[in-house]
Amino acid sequence: MQAYLTTTALAVLLVLGAPAYAQTDDVLPGASVESLLNLAKSQNPELASMRFEAQAARERVVPAGALMDPKFRVEWMDVTKGGTQAPALWPGDVGSTKYTLMQDLPWFGKRDLKQSMAQQDAQAVEGKALSTWAELAAKVKISHAQRYFFHHTQQLTQELLALTNRLAALAQQRYASGLVMQQDAIRAQVEQTALQTELVALAGEARQADARLNALLARPSNASLAEPLSLRPIPVAREPEALMARVRQSNPQLFSEQARLQSAELSRELTHKNRYPDFTLAITPTQVQSGINEWGVMLELNIPLQQGTRRAQEREAQAMLEAAQKRREAVTNQLWSDLSENLSGLDAAQRTEQLTKTSLLPQAELTFQSALASYENGKLDFATLLEAQRQVRQARQSQLKAQLDAQMRLAEIEKLLGEE
Repeated sequence: MQAYLTTTALAVLLVLGAPAYAQTDDVLPGASVESLLNLAKSQNPELASMRFEAQAARERVVPAGALMDPKFRVEWMDVTKGGTQAPALWPGDVGSTKYTLMQDLPWFGKRDLKQSMAQQDAQAVEGKALSTWAELAAKVKISHAQRYFFHHTQQLTQELLALTNRLAALAQQRYASGLVMQQDAIRAQVEQTALQTELVALAGEARQADARLNALLARPSNASLAEPLSLRPIPVAREPEALMARVRQSNPQLFSEQARLQSAELSRELTHKNRYPDFTLAITPTQVQSGINEWGVMLELNIPLQQGTRRAQEREAQAMLEAAQKRREAVTNQLWSDLSENLSGLDAAQRTEQLTKTSLLPQAELTFQSALASYENGKLDFATLLEAQRQVRQARQSQLKAQLDAQMRLAEIEKLLGEE
């Protein structure tokens, strides 16, 4: 599973590093979620920053397991030859010249542990980059759903305004004929003004949604966007246990926490190996005049006598490991809670939409048609007709809000899954 997660992480990061899609002047993004996600993937600066951080973390793996650079030392012995000459530094002019080539060597297994820790740290950063993409994708999906909601709410309000205009004309005609009081015409005008005011507010909210989306795409806030054509389909099968299994397998945050946990385990093991000494090996040829006639070999090691310090470091490593375990456990519990909450919210939103579509909306429309006919025949007052119209409006708005809520819940679930 670990290899699968690593391969998946690297594959996604390579995709994130792909060049930006060419955008012509004739095609605007925004009609579908896919076009927006492609732009966000290639242009968002925060995502690009995390991609470079992940690359930098991967480049730290090789140096972590490498040996330290060797050291070279030169010692000039008896530079005055017993006081018979002025000080000299040329090897043939001194009593002897000693060369030392040294290489530091850590205790067996320490290099492998350091390299493995660097690999786990790199995977943690890769998981953070994937988490950044999951968060960004969720924001883009939610912004698209909000734009769809505002666009269709504006269309609904404009349709209702046109209907109200016809009702106002009808009320004015009946008032002119002396069939109703002037109050009906005034109520119609008040309703017209209210709808016009709502259109202004919706236009402002739509512009704000466009600005938020453009910010995610690294575009100017006033850049044009295409009208949202459709919402994404909602998956039918969504068993909580099966989804949680997918969360455990592919959630970027959990992936990072697992990598940090393994890094903490390796750190504890490395701390225990610090009980053993590190070495320095050296070869020391000695030159006398023009020839080398002596060779020496040196072994140096540090003596781990500071046991109190090392025991404190070991306790620290153990505490960090336990902290990583608890942190992963806390993340898992939070993911389960978030998944359950969003699944419940998604189910409620879909039930609300279905009830509105199949029951509430048809009943409201039927009530309005009946009220309109009764008003034309003088059997109903205008206030009741307006109330019937508001019920139709509320039902259609309720359907749009349920669709928006379902899309937002779906985006949050996909963020938890780390995949579509």
